[in-house]
Amino acid sequence: MNQRTEFALRAVQCGNFRELCREFGISPKTGYKWKERFIAEGLGGLEDESRRPRSSPAALSEEVVCRLVKLKTAHRFWGARKLEELYKRSWGEAPSESSIKRVLERCGLVEKKRRRAAAETGRLSQGRKASACNEIWTVDFKGWWKDRCGKSNPLTVRDEYSRCILELRHMPEGTTEAVQACFEKLFACYGLPGAIRSDNGPPFGCTQALLGLSRLSVWWLALGIELERSRPGCPQDNGAHERMHKDVKREIQALAAQSGHESEAARQAAFEVWRREFNEVRPHDSLGMKCPAEVYGKSPRRFTGTPQIISYQGMEPRRVHKGGWMTYDGTRYQISAALGGWDVGLKSAGNKLEVYFGKLLIGWMEPESESFRPNTFAPQQQNPKEGVEPDGSGKSLRSATPPSGTSRSHPVPSVPPA
Repeated sequence: MNQRTEFALRAVQCGNFRELCREFGISPKTGYKWKERFIAEGLGGLEDESRRPRSSPAALSEEVVCRLVKLKTAHRFWGARKLEELYKRSWGEAPSESSIKRVLERCGLVEKKRRRAAAETGRLSQGRKASACNEIWTVDFKGWWKDRCGKSNPLTVRDEYSRCILELRHMPEGTTEAVQACFEKLFACYGLPGAIRSDNGPPFGCTQALLGLSRLSVWWLALGIELERSRPGCPQDNGAHERMHKDVKREIQALAAQSGHESEAARQAAFEVWRREFNEVRPHDSLGMKCPAEVYGKSPRRFTGTPQIISYQGMEPRRVHKGGWMTYDGTRYQISAALGGWDVGLKSAGNKLEVYFGKLLIGWMEPESESFRPNTFAPQQQNPKEGVEPDGSGKSLRSATPPSGTSRSHPVPSVPPA
């Protein structure tokens, strides 16, 4: 810059311009350019100018920019990649992801977030993941929020493999009866899943009960559905479901807090609109930018109702009282209230009696001490001949392998229906 300034000052008064250009090692064309810019703009004219072209034939048209802004306004929490896929569906070829990001940033439609360094939390391994539709369903309650219509605590059910939300329903009461009635409708519509993953809270489980069983989870077992539970106090074990709850919070809960719903019917209608958009419109990166509804298919295992009797082979069946106790040789043994009304099987094992619910070993009865010793976790593998035999066919469902010390979830073997 100092050399350009010296050249410009001397060029204004110099008589032999070409000789001056040779002295500074530049062409006369460059010299005249600097001289003219110095005369017109002063020292500021000697600065390097932008090389950006004044016009670009590949620039996005105003129509394309307006379309992108309209899409972003309609889906304010969706990123450039999802908007690119929506643009392709509506208008064919779409601008690149980087171009869409640039347009949104210039229009002030991007909220930049400060990234925090990930802390080492000592998480356990992720455990198994679904490899097909209906292999694992995940279930949870979103959590209470309040709007004009009152409190709402939606029950959410999701297929892990396809990301399809099967249910998003307002539950006035999260009782076992209400949740079971909701699942009966889901099973009738979509069939039975292989396993259901939930947390340990009611009505899905009970941390103080035998094997953490609740009346609802016992019903699932009786239908031949395996149980998977996250570790207590570790919502990251069901992280994809919790991430979906984040979308519910900012796209439904936030709007409900502002405008509210006039009735519970209007609230549920809003839930259904959002669920259908999530399943049928919103593309997902993990699905190759497909929608969950394009991937999901119903389960071939049909729901035929709750089994009334579970038959046992080579065991003595005994009915558990609704209070959770059972009598044997005049002695009352407290088993679990969750098993009240169901049959268990008793098998002799030396001076003890093994107690099974289906092919799940739940504990041991000790007649000498007149006590019941519960099992701490499900056995790794049961002998199929010792398990339940549905409809006398001799077929027994596989028993899930319990987790090791590094497994995320805690599966419990399923019980096939009678």
